[in-house]
Amino acid sequence: MSSVEDNDTAIAVRGLVKRFGTLTAVNDVSFTVRRGEVFGVLGPNAAGKTTTLECIEGLQAPTSGDIEVLGLDVRRDTARVKERIGVQLQASAYFDYLTLREILALFGRFYSRRIAPDDLLAKVRLLDKADATVRKLSGGQKQRFTIAAALVNDAEVLFLDEPTTGLDPQARRDLWASIQGFHAEGRTVVLTTHYMEEAQALCQRVAIMDRGVIVGLDTPANLIRSLPAPFEVKGVADGRVPAEVLESLAGVISVRHDDDGAFSLRSADTSSTLPALIEWMSQAGVRLTHLEVVQATLEDVFLAFTGRELQGDGTEEAGS
Repeated sequence: MSSVEDNDTAIAVRGLVKRFGTLTAVNDVSFTVRRGEVFGVLGPNAAGKTTTLECIEGLQAPTSGDIEVLGLDVRRDTARVKERIGVQLQASAYFDYLTLREILALFGRFYSRRIAPDDLLAKVRLLDKADATVRKLSGGQKQRFTIAAALVNDAEVLFLDEPTTGLDPQARRDLWASIQGFHAEGRTVVLTTHYMEEAQALCQRVAIMDRGVIVGLDTPANLIRSLPAPFEVKGVADGRVPAEVLESLAGVISVRHDDDGAFSLRSADTSSTLPALIEWMSQAGVRLTHLEVVQATLEDVFLAFTGRELQGDGTEEAGS
């Protein structure tokens, strides 16, 4: 790969392989990340997400393959790459007796370009904690501070590894707001996560990883639309609806139904299924008491691509 900076490409990965002894943690992975996009790597524990990021960040040496960040070869230009990226790890340790402002000022001295500590703290809504120590912060505040520390060099590309693991729903939403703010500033954000809702809310594109390979890569909407039946139609009728009737409706791929009138249809095309369902109900004199259409999620995509549910607690095993 040439080391000529592409104004549209922030990261280019080609044929990345990483082995730990006999374990192949990342197996021939290739993808690009566009400048200014939020790119997600979605997968369970031991999928290879963290290892992939560490190779891109220059923290792990690839077994083989090529990686460029901002037009720089990561292996040849590691120091120059680190000047321009920010890395938030799954676990971070800070000086116990320094304040947040003092820690950021100290970190800033390692870079030729830096953001003032108070400006960083304002970005993550922690300016009122500038004179506090890290151990006095809540879990969500600590996570936001780790991101402030990753931005100390005014990073053009920000790497976030499972940034919301262990946070309560409100703290998670607060961190999402910070990430969306960095995106609005034009920064490129690459994050790993096993939360489907998080990936759908934040990411313009998602790479789904499983067992060291990418099994799908596209926008969340396109990945969902690629499913044979991207919609579920749930209904309750005031009488029994024969299974053979439901199965014959236009667009229906599969059917679940109960004798009490409840049913669920997997549909490839709700614009065909719903009119056909309502027409049959009208002709049969059966009344619908409940009807809803639910779109599939990235969980369904992962299940379809891998044959197993997406599970994880946000940490990857060593060497994964």
